[in-house]
Amino acid sequence: MAKESVCAYYGRTELGGSMRVGLFATCLGDTLFPDAVKATAVLLVRLGHDVVFPPEQTCCGQMHVNTGYQREPVPLVRGFAEQFGDPSIDAVVMPSGSCAGSVRHQHEIVAERYGDAALRAGVATVKAKTYELSEFLVDVLGATDVGAWFPHRVTYHPTCHSLRMLRVGDRPLTLLRAVDGIDLVELPQADACCGFGGTFAVKNADTSSAMLQDKMHNVLSTGADVCTAGDSSCLMHIGGGLSRIRAGTHTLHLAQILASTRTSPCLLPEPEAAR
Repeated sequence: MAKESVCAYYGRTELGGSMRVGLFATCLGDTLFPDAVKATAVLLVRLGHDVVFPPEQTCCGQMHVNTGYQREPVPLVRGFAEQFGDPSIDAVVMPSGSCAGSVRHQHEIVAERYGDAALRAGVATVKAKTYELSEFLVDVLGATDVGAWFPHRVTYHPTCHSLRMLRVGDRPLTLLRAVDGIDLVELPQADACCGFGGTFAVKNADTSSAMLQDKMHNVLSTGADVCTAGDSSCLMHIGGGLSRIRAGTHTLHLAQILASTRTSPCLLPEPEAAR
């Protein structure tokens, strides 16, 4: 999509007093979970803000740093700072606690160790205006009820980076509790890792699988129709496990629930027996 505002694309043209928000899609959002990115845009536009999508954005470099390659993501960090450092962009928002954590913490480490003065300045500028979605809604916009409607039983998994690095706390739960029609149920041992951890799941497959089994057991114990979270990566891991056992419980990004309304609902897939 072109760099210019996507507001007209999503049906809003009069913004009056809105913020100009740069939307970062993330790698998983771009390649596997575009609906979470679209839902983020729809939600922000519905709340009256001007959403722009810098078309040359790429990976934030998190996977490189997490795997021990801190010099290699310098071009990615520089590109991110250039794309989102535009002074006309008031805030940078992404549907991912792990990517927001990378921009706010890891980019500074990379710039200090392997960058130049220009990169360090650019990283500092973007860091100061970068937010995970629930942070932006609650802390910046002061919004807790975003006008969502989602008549399903839902449980929430707090992802590790959002919980421990960003410390988003109960912001996502505050937003979910205000959703019309929702039956929000507490997830047992909610703060336990799901076992994904990026390359951790590949390098430590047995441990990752055992952690996933525990997480799925707790999700299924709630009787929820949907397990939601703020990171598509964790939902990919949990959802993959649930689909392999045909549990019937779906995974859905927080943004998709918050973007759902009575007039434009987010529909769950039909049960296999009904197809």
